[in-house]
Amino acid sequence: MKIKDLKKIKLAYIGGGSKQWARVFMNDLALAQDIAGDIVLYDIDVDSAERNKKIGEKINLCKETVSQWNYKVETDLDEALKGADFVVISILPGTFEEMRSDVHAPEEFGIFQPVGDTCGPGAVLRNMRTIPLYENFARKIKENCPQAWVINFTNPMSLCVKTLYNVFPEIKAFGCCHEVFHTQKFLACVAHEILGIPQPDRTEIYTDVSGINHFTWFTQARYKNINLMELLPEFISRYFNTGYYEEGPADSYKTDMFAYANRVKMDMFNRYGVLGAAGDRHLAEFMNNRWYLQSPEQVEFWKFRLTTVDFRIQQQKERIEESVAMAEGRKPVKVEKSTEEAVELIKALLGLETRVSNVNIPNRGQMPDFPYGAIVETNCVFSNDCIVPVTASPLPEGPKSLVMRNLLNNEDLFYGIKERNLNRIFGSFMNQPLCSLLNLDDGKKLFKKMIENTQDYLPDELKNFNYL
Repeated sequence: MKIKDLKKIKLAYIGGGSKQWARVFMNDLALAQDIAGDIVLYDIDVDSAERNKKIGEKINLCKETVSQWNYKVETDLDEALKGADFVVISILPGTFEEMRSDVHAPEEFGIFQPVGDTCGPGAVLRNMRTIPLYENFARKIKENCPQAWVINFTNPMSLCVKTLYNVFPEIKAFGCCHEVFHTQKFLACVAHEILGIPQPDRTEIYTDVSGINHFTWFTQARYKNINLMELLPEFISRYFNTGYYEEGPADSYKTDMFAYANRVKMDMFNRYGVLGAAGDRHLAEFMNNRWYLQSPEQVEFWKFRLTTVDFRIQQQKERIEESVAMAEGRKPVKVEKSTEEAVELIKALLGLETRVSNVNIPNRGQMPDFPYGAIVETNCVFSNDCIVPVTASPLPEGPKSLVMRNLLNNEDLFYGIKERNLNRIFGSFMNQPLCSLLNLDDGKKLFKKMIENTQDYLPDELKNFNYL
């Protein structure tokens, strides 16, 4: 490749001290032969950002590396963003102690959450911490790099992206999530198991995606000329009782907190005739809590896990230890391509290729039955400085009503937080499907307790709940 053909960019990374995703992203960038440039790492945890800088510099020295990047740590957000071509945002809003309250405080009232970051009572509090931060990010992007493309990886995905567009309507932002990729791999397994053909790569599976983040649906799925949706009834009849996991044995969930046996997904297909396109841990949270999450015993029946915050704390500790060892040269840095698509989307926006991928952007008609401006997840075409959403097939009435309830509840929650109106936020809290069995008094108690547990990370107007 001629040097003059190399695209040189500045990428600002908000959350550049990330303990896992940063390394994945840096590896993928190192293997992108058409682009190079500067990566500015910004994080309130400066030590973690400095470690990632050292790891990035070691990645530059690996024999597999084909693209060199200049890493810099910046402690001033304005300076980090100034003149950026791309902005990546991947943060943890609050600490694991706040997350402990999000996930586990509702258990006192019989509400169990496998994840607690997108819907349910935990997600309401997480949004209350996150949206004010994103309001500031949007203002700073408008001031320092208004033409930059902004890629969000933070959950709650929908309202992070909603906030960016609400504060800065001209922003060029989208949210990336890999849950759909796992379901494409699941369908590749279906083709292999039913037809006996070599298992396709998940990128060879065409899917029509429709929904909201972590609650997307496939209405169509094809491999070459094969309609994969027509294979699902036979596949489900074989594997519904035992379960089937695209990444390993069906009982992987017993040792892997993030694994699942797809029984929720298969049960929903039997009911609606379309396929939930996220992992069971996420899908279960969008429905009333007696369906799949009534108790830990019911969760075991459906063959997935309630991911504890203690587990996440231990995992974080191990990731930090690994990062320190890499930064200090005690553990070798291994450069290998991930299954993520962020770098490919960056290359497409630079005009180096055209790509279709599922992303979260405002509804501009790609889901015509749903409110314009709400954040939806569908396929989009990425090309030179442009994203064009692909119109999704209509959802059947059952899934449509489930998606609509959660989408409208998201909208109400967003405006409650924007207005700093705790009573409006509480209305959204009580309308979460997982809160469907809470009476009003218990709802008030739980909401007030969760606010108290996370108030160090809330704006003053959101700290004192006094229900009228």
